[in-house]
Amino acid sequence: MMLSNLSFPNLVSTVGTLLFRNSVRYASKKSGTSTANVGGRVRPKHRGIRYNDGLEVQAGTMLVLQRELRFHPGLHVGFGRNGTLFALEQGKVVVSCEKMDPNWNHTWVQRFYSHRKGQTIYKKFFNIIPKPQHNRFKLVESI
Repeated sequence: MMLSNLSFPNLVSTVGTLLFRNSVRYASKKSGTSTANVGGRVRPKHRGIRYNDGLEVQAGTMLVLQRELRFHPGLHVGFGRNGTLFALEQGKVVVSCEKMDPNWNHTWVQRFYSHRKGQTIYKKFFNIIPKPQHNRFKLVESI
């Protein structure tokens, strides 16, 4: 299209359509909702005891989720890096209150019990009593 043959009003409309053909229009007003007070709503972490005394669990089941050393691992119970207690065997959960003999070299014990050195400490221990295994195997003597 030749711009020299156009009159001034036609020239302005032609240039306007050429300029705005590839552009995008945005809203000039803010949307209707307020964004002043968002945040601060932290989801709960749901820590604590998952499986209590007398329940059956599978191997690998999380028994307790804790951030402080409130509950301790007993027989067939593992202690995760973040304090989680989990079952190492399939069986029944037994919770007992026992006298604790802490390993003073462990960082968690130093952090939570350093002020109780020399005292008798009683704590809850989570234990797993494994299910009895089947007795279907026979002993075969080697030749």
